Amino acid sequence: MFHCPIRFCSFFLHRDAAVLCCTHSVRGVVGCKTLRGRALESCSCHTQAACPVDVTGGQVTAVTSTGVATASSANVPGLPSRLVCSMGSTTSRLYSALAQTLSNSQLAEPSHLGEDPEQEDADLLDPQEMLKECQAVLHKRPPRLKRSFVYPGQHCTSNHPIRVMQWNILAQALGEGKDNFIQCPREALNWEERKYLILEEILTYHPDVLCLQEVDHYFDTFQPILSKLGYKCTFLPKPWSPCLDVEANNGPDGCALFFCRDRFELVDSANIRLTAMMLKTNQVAIVQTLKCLKTGGLLCVAVTHLKARVGWERFRSAQGCDLLHSLQDLSKGSRVPLIVCGDFNAEPSEDVYKQFATSSLNLNSAYKLLSEDHQSEPPYTTWKIRPSGECCHTLDYIWYSQHALNVDSILSLPTEEQIGPNRLPSFSYPSDHLSLVCDFSFSKNPDTLL
Repeated sequence: MFHCPIRFCSFFLHRDAAVLCCTHSVRGVVGCKTLRGRALESCSCHTQAACPVDVTGGQVTAVTSTGVATASSANVPGLPSRLVCSMGSTTSRLYSALAQTLSNSQLAEPSHLGEDPEQEDADLLDPQEMLKECQAVLHKRPPRLKRSFVYPGQHCTSNHPIRVMQWNILAQALGEGKDNFIQCPREALNWEERKYLILEEILTYHPDVLCLQEVDHYFDTFQPILSKLGYKCTFLPKPWSPCLDVEANNGPDGCALFFCRDRFELVDSANIRLTAMMLKTNQVAIVQTLKCLKTGGLLCVAVTHLKARVGWERFRSAQGCDLLHSLQDLSKGSRVPLIVCGDFNAEPSEDVYKQFATSSLNLNSAYKLLSEDHQSEPPYTTWKIRPSGECCHTLDYIWYSQHALNVDSILSLPTEEQIGPNRLPSFSYPSDHLSLVCDFSFSKNPDTLL
C-alpha cells in the first residue's frame, strides 16, 4: 500500500491523531474540529466557525475567540498524552517539519487568530529539497502541466521582482464531498497525495507572496510547512464554511495569505468580513501592508473569495463595493500600491469586475496582458465537468495598481490539450482552478496624479 517513507509517515501522523471532543475544560474554546477523522461538532457556545484544535507535547491547543487556549491533555477525557510517534531514520523532512511544528510549545500563544509565530532561521527547510521530496511522492502520477512565463512589458526587468501567486486550491472536503467532479477519479482527490501536488506547484514557482482560497488544511499542513519554508502565514476562515456540512471534514475553509519573511516586513494587517446590502456575509478578505526589505517600498496585498453561483451577481457586486471601500482606506487612497488576488466567482462581464476595473484605485487585471491587445482576459481560469455539464470560466484575477507597479512577467495558462478531455482536477493537477503567477516591480516614476 505504501510506496515510500513519506506516505508511510503521513499515514501514521493522521492515524495517530486523536478525535477531539469539544470541552470547556479548555478555557474559552469557541468550537472544535477533528484531525482527519469525524465530522466537526460545535460546542454550546454557538460559534460562527469551528476552531482548530491540536494536541502537542501533552497539551490541548485550541483557537478561541481571543487567540489560542491550552490545557493539559490529561484533563481531557479520552485524549492520549502523545500523538506523534517517532518514525526512526526513515522519517521524511516533510513529516519532520509537520511533527516538529506540532510539538513546538511556542504555538500555544500566537498573537492573532490564524497567524503563526516566527520560525528561527536554523529551523528553516530548503525549498529545493522539499520540491524533490514532493516529486518523489508523485513519481507514479502523470507529469505536472508545463507552463512558461510571458514577458509583456517594454520596460527593463527589475533586479528585485516581487512574485505573486493567486490560487483557489480546492478545499479537500468540497472536492471529495460536494463538488461532484464526475470525470475526476476519486483516487486523484486523495489528500495524502493531492497535498504534495499543491505543495509542488507552490514550490516550483516559489512566490514571494502567496494568496490562497478554499484552504481547509491550514493548521495541519500549510502553516507548519510554509512557515518552515520562510513564510509568514495568516488564515481567515469563513464564518459558515460549507466544508462543515461534509462528513469527516477537516474544519472550515477560508482565505490564507503568506509572504516571505526575508523579503517583507509586516506593517499592518486587517481581517475583513465582507458585507452586502448592509448584511454581514460568509465571505472574507485578508489585507496586509508590507514593507519590501530590498527597496523599502510599501505594498498593500489583499486576498478574497467572493460568493459563488449564478443568480448572486448583485450580491457579489455589493461585496466588491465593500472590499473596494476597505482597500481605499487601507491603501491610503492608493498612495500605497495595491495587489488584490482572488477568486471573484465572476466573469469579466459582471458588475463586480467592472467596479474593480473602473475604481478610483486605478487597478488593472494583470492577466489581460497575456492577450495581444492587452485588453482581454484569458478564456478560462477554471475548467471542470459536473453533472450539470462542462464549466469553463474566467473567475480568478490578480489586480494591481497600474500607476505604481509594472508587470514584468506572467505565467501562461495551459492549453485545452494539456488540460485533457476530463478537465480539472486530475491526477496531474490538484484543483479545478489554475494558479495565476506574476512578477511585479515598483515603477521608477509612479504616476501620483490618479
